[in-house]
Amino acid sequence: MRRCWQFSLAVGAGLGMLCAVAQGGPPAMHTITVRVLDGKTGKPVVPTNLLVRIDKQQPIHTDWVRQNDDATGFVTLPATAKVVSVEAAYDGSMEIYVNCDTAPLSYPGERHWYPVETIVGAGLVVPDGCEKPKKHQVIKATAKPGELIFYVRERKRGDPAVN
Repeated sequence: MRRCWQFSLAVGAGLGMLCAVAQGGPPAMHTITVRVLDGKTGKPVVPTNLLVRIDKQQPIHTDWVRQNDDATGFVTLPATAKVVSVEAAYDGSMEIYVNCDTAPLSYPGERHWYPVETIVGAGLVVPDGCEKPKKHQVIKATAKPGELIFYVRERKRGDPAVN
């Protein structure tokens, strides 16, 4: 009988702590809005898929993505994620766009990692390295808190392979 009472007390205390964390603790997930823009025109691009990685790990998490037809996507990340990498696919997800901030690649398969805290807190517009500096004044995007905006271009013959 004493063990049963101790077990009940332990379970009750555990549930109480879970409720306290759920009510006042940090969020279990972050949802960010992703917008993909053409690096030459600045117009929205509707990718066939978004490839998401977190914390410099290799696994791709397409199951965390919900895409809309208006070139926006919503990515749900664990609250523990520190950095995120997002790539856009096209041609039935057979090809991956080049992210314009990594256009002059240092080595094949290089990825940029964006700080989740910055995206959630202030929003982030990734620089457009695909276009000439004069055009940067024409192609201007502004991110809201919780929004990641990045520019892409289609892969050209001779571009390094993607990992």
